[in-house]
Amino acid sequence: MYRIIALLGCLVIALVVGSRFALSEPSEPPTGTRQTNKETNDMPNETADIVVREELPETKAEWKKLLTPEEFYVLRQKGTERAFTGSLWKNKERGVYCCSGCGDPLFESETKFDSGTGWPSYYEPIEADAIETEKDRSLFLGTRTEVHCRRCGGHLGHVFDDGPPPTGLRYCINSVSLQFAPHEESAATDSEPGQAVSGSDKPDKN
Repeated sequence: MYRIIALLGCLVIALVVGSRFALSEPSEPPTGTRQTNKETNDMPNETADIVVREELPETKAEWKKLLTPEEFYVLRQKGTERAFTGSLWKNKERGVYCCSGCGDPLFESETKFDSGTGWPSYYEPIEADAIETEKDRSLFLGTRTEVHCRRCGGHLGHVFDDGPPPTGLRYCINSVSLQFAPHEESAATDSEPGQAVSGSDKPDKN
C-alpha cells in the first residue's frame, strides 16, 4: 500500500515539474505568420511614388492582395470613405491625381475646387476618356452617376451637376481612390484652385 502511494507521489511530482518546463519554453508563432503579415502590410501606396501597374489583376482575390483594405473597399467594392477624413480633400498643391488601382492620370489640380463636401472635387477629368460613368441605383433616394477608372474599372466616386463653370459638373471622388503626383515647382497656396460651389454646404454622399 505504501509502495503504491509512493509511486503515485512520484508521478504527481514528475507531472508538475514537466508542466513548469513546458510553460517556461517560449512559444513560436505559427509557420508563415510573419511572411503573411509582411505581405499584407507591404502595400504599394505606402511610398510617395506613384504606383503604375502595367498588368492588372483579373479577379477580386488578386486585387485584394495588392490593395490596402481601404483601397479594396472603395475601388473594388464601391464603398465610400467618410467625409473630411481623406488625405487629399484639402490638398492645395499643384500636380496630377492618378488612380490608386492602376496609376492612370485622372484629374489635374487646376480643375480641383473646394465643394465643401469633404471629398476631393473636380469640374472635369484630365481627359474625356480617362474615366467612365454608369448609373448607380444603390440608394433608394434616387439614381446617381457613378464614376470609375476607364483602365482598371476602379470605383472613384460620383459626378453631380452642381459644379462650377466651365462644365457645371462636380466629380466627387474618394481620396483613397487617388494617388497624387506633385509638380516639381508645386507649393501650397493660401487658396485652392477654383471656387466653392454655392449651396454645397449639404454634402451629398460620395
